[in-house]
Amino acid sequence: MMKRKLTRLFIVIIINLSYFPASAAQQQQPNIIIYFVDDLGYGDLSCYGSKAINTPNLDKMASEGIRLTSFITASSVCSPSRAGLLTGRYPTRVGITRVLFPTDNTGLPESETTIAEALKPNGYATACIGKWHLGHLPQFLPTNHGFDSYFGIPYSNDMRPTPLMKNQETIEEPVNQDTLTERYTDEAVKFITASRNKPFFLYVAHAMPHIPLHVSPRFRGKSKAGLYGDAVEAIDWSVGQILNTLKQFNLDKNTLVIFASDNGPWYQGSAGRLRGRKATTYEGGVRVPFIARWQNHIPKSVVSDESVSALDLFPTIVTATGARLARPLELDGQDALSFLTGKVKKRPARLVLYFDGLNLQAARYGQWKIHVARYNIPPYNAAMSQRKNLPLNPPELYNLETDPDESYDLAIDHPEVIKDLKQRIAQLMKTFPEAVQQAYAQ
Repeated sequence: MMKRKLTRLFIVIIINLSYFPASAAQQQQPNIIIYFVDDLGYGDLSCYGSKAINTPNLDKMASEGIRLTSFITASSVCSPSRAGLLTGRYPTRVGITRVLFPTDNTGLPESETTIAEALKPNGYATACIGKWHLGHLPQFLPTNHGFDSYFGIPYSNDMRPTPLMKNQETIEEPVNQDTLTERYTDEAVKFITASRNKPFFLYVAHAMPHIPLHVSPRFRGKSKAGLYGDAVEAIDWSVGQILNTLKQFNLDKNTLVIFASDNGPWYQGSAGRLRGRKATTYEGGVRVPFIARWQNHIPKSVVSDESVSALDLFPTIVTATGARLARPLELDGQDALSFLTGKVKKRPARLVLYFDGLNLQAARYGQWKIHVARYNIPPYNAAMSQRKNLPLNPPELYNLETDPDESYDLAIDHPEVIKDLKQRIAQLMKTFPEAVQQAYAQ
């Protein structure tokens, strides 16, 4: 009976100390840095095809590690995406299903375990720098979710008021956003410098290139893509500063550095050839740049189209660090360390769900992506009050290996694939909270 339960589609990962025997990675306790920028599109880096934005530091980072062309975020909007990244669980399980605002009194539940909370008991220094957006009240801030320190804006930079916080104290309001990228970078360098003799986890969540766009005079007018491009090039500079700091302290070989975006581009920026943008469940809303570098562990100059989800980062980091967790966790992500380090070239097919709010709109299994529902009007429309999630009958089906821009609906040619995917979705949906199941049933 137990074996049957383990074969269910619900991806249950029980992480316990007995699951991970001692290894070199555990003994060395690698440092972890996650760069998670805001609203950067799939086509906004030169290593992803941009001709107008110059990103030499990220290009170099990609040449020293792996660049993924099918990395999917947990959501197409800010708060849910960050909840999924930090917990390894679908935002619909966590209860963060929409963008949070300064008027909200909710946030990331205390019952959830973040990457920082997983690493801190294992001797890691932890810092969150930049955009949090998982609750601005004291009980929801990073310092109550495993981070030793916090420096940043607790939500999006277009919301008011716009306070710059240090831990739980507001130190500037409104924040001067022109220098924000540089100030975040300075704080990151200070943290690395202070923590260089112990393992550390650094989460850098830049406000840019979310609108309103800001850069300091040193970057203004430098790109060929206007203020947006200037903001992206400032982030590239920031990455260079971090990598140089690691090299300065001889931490290169013992630091896993990850760079990604929370979702696709909003009004500006490029989704490349992908269909859709931020706040849509087309690939352009959720497929973003992903670069990972870990010298002597991740092979150099690898480009892969294998599907990896932001949900996978939690279990991957736990394995890489050999972290011993205080309690077993049920995660939706799957450990991708063997893939990232080149020990395996292919990842097993698994069902990945695309939610918008409580509503399931699409799912991917292998090369196939099925769209089962869609809103009747585009996001951020003047008629948002009339927006409804409507079922697609019949569903749409796309082969993402040959058609990543979702241009050719193949549903009529593959009814057997539609049937199989709908069954897989129905089985997995049974594991979600009642409100999510009801939304799917409706």
